Amino acid sequence: MNLALLALGVLALLVSGYRLYGRWLGRQFGLDDARATPAHVKADGVDFVPTKPFYLFAQHFSAIAAAGPIAGPILACQNFGWLPCVLWITLGVISIGAVHDFSSLIASVRHGGCSIAEIARERLGTPAGRAFMAFIWIALIYVIVAFTDITAGSFVSGTEELQGESVRFNAGGAVAAASVMYLGLAVLMGIVQRFLAPPLWLMTLIFVPATFALSWLGTHVSEVLVFDARTWALAILGYCAVASVVPVWALLQPRGYLGGFVLYSALALGVVGIVFGGYELKQPAFATFDTGKSSGQLFPFLFVTIACGACSGFHGLVCSGTTSKQVERESHAHFVGYGAMLAEAFVALIALVTVAICTNEQLAGLAPGKIYGNGIGEFMTLVIGPEHKKFAITFGAMAFSTFVFDTLDVATRLGRYLVQELLGWRGFAGAAFGTFATIAPAAAFLWFSDKGSFLKFWTLFGASNQLLAALTLLSIAVWLKSEGRRTAFVVVPLVFLLVITLWALGSIAWVSFSGARGLDVAFANGSTAALLMALALFLSARAARALRPSGARAG
Repeated sequence: MNLALLALGVLALLVSGYRLYGRWLGRQFGLDDARATPAHVKADGVDFVPTKPFYLFAQHFSAIAAAGPIAGPILACQNFGWLPCVLWITLGVISIGAVHDFSSLIASVRHGGCSIAEIARERLGTPAGRAFMAFIWIALIYVIVAFTDITAGSFVSGTEELQGESVRFNAGGAVAAASVMYLGLAVLMGIVQRFLAPPLWLMTLIFVPATFALSWLGTHVSEVLVFDARTWALAILGYCAVASVVPVWALLQPRGYLGGFVLYSALALGVVGIVFGGYELKQPAFATFDTGKSSGQLFPFLFVTIACGACSGFHGLVCSGTTSKQVERESHAHFVGYGAMLAEAFVALIALVTVAICTNEQLAGLAPGKIYGNGIGEFMTLVIGPEHKKFAITFGAMAFSTFVFDTLDVATRLGRYLVQELLGWRGFAGAAFGTFATIAPAAAFLWFSDKGSFLKFWTLFGASNQLLAALTLLSIAVWLKSEGRRTAFVVVPLVFLLVITLWALGSIAWVSFSGARGLDVAFANGSTAALLMALALFLSARAARALRPSGARAG
């Protein structure tokens, strides 16, 4: 199949989904710009800040788009072929993933900017709400551990994209220096925006090119920030602790805005490669239903492997944790919530292309990060010339690190919100304690574990991520029912996600317990999978009772 036609077909479906189904969803929610949003009602200059939609879109997009939509499609394509991946990414994101994000965002806006866990407590009762909060908090700790480990490793030896490449600088030091300078640039932009208030177009003209210049500058100061992985991990967690309590205008908003342009550039390079690269699809359209591995069955593992490229429960936490507090008008939720998820699906498509254009021989022994980095590097050479390939791959490495880094402080801030909501402890003292309670377990795990240990939990995390999306949709369905609105557009996706995730978790639990040798990692994985299944069934039962017709409940 012609690669350009395939990509254009996917893009046409995504645009149609946004314009048709997305607008229809907006009518179901009754979006009304006359209704004041929490960003105005609770404006405090710290968490609740009315934000222009394009600025907020970039911030939100960079927060939700990390390693998931890149690694997942690459792994799934190698296991099952590119066609099942394309179908799930395209149809899944339009009918499930973007619906989940849009619904989470507007539900939080209508509930005063509360997290989805607080909404669950209000709609399903206190026990269910507290259980939901605890589950989300644990999931966020795993996010922080995973992404901190990935980032610290990249700061030491360079990301996987640079392994085996001959460069004239310290690859890890270059990534670290560029990333740290990127954060400093974001703080400077926030200060300028806050106190000088220049027009956004002028800020964009100055700070976006400066962001890309840091990729080049990082290669020239690559020996300045050279530390071991453990030191970097603790430093990154320290940054997350500070970033979770500073006002959003000082770091989260400008960092997200600049990070969004890095993502846009990766998307643009992907389009250039697809349209002008002359590449052919070398992976099979369909490989097999069963690879013979413990997690190698197309049903259910295709869906939980691709995960963020089509649907992610973590997005609901971002929507209801930070983004909902900054929505200026209700109508902006369509563009920010539904639109950003469609853009992430296109990120997943480009990641899929980077593996689909390679033969199995070319992919032998390569990790997803290196496959993606090589692909982006190839695409970039079409613009800057093949003689600059090593720099192009370096840029891909730094961009990948930026995607991951942008998620860390958002996850920490969300964990802080949850602890504060759970304990009812407001003010700076509550924020500081919530941050410590979220960071401390992650720090302990990273201190006592070897680098890369999070990989042992990755499959389980993928399943739990989509289970979180299903549980989020459960709460939203109950809210819509109480409002007298239609619920089918969230009930159908949540039933599908529940079936898939319970199936996957059941398989994980069975395999893990069968291979356990005492209280080892396998036993922990099995126990966690079983606990998540029990939580899902408990919340499903509570939601089913609330969703039944009044006559059925009375009988």
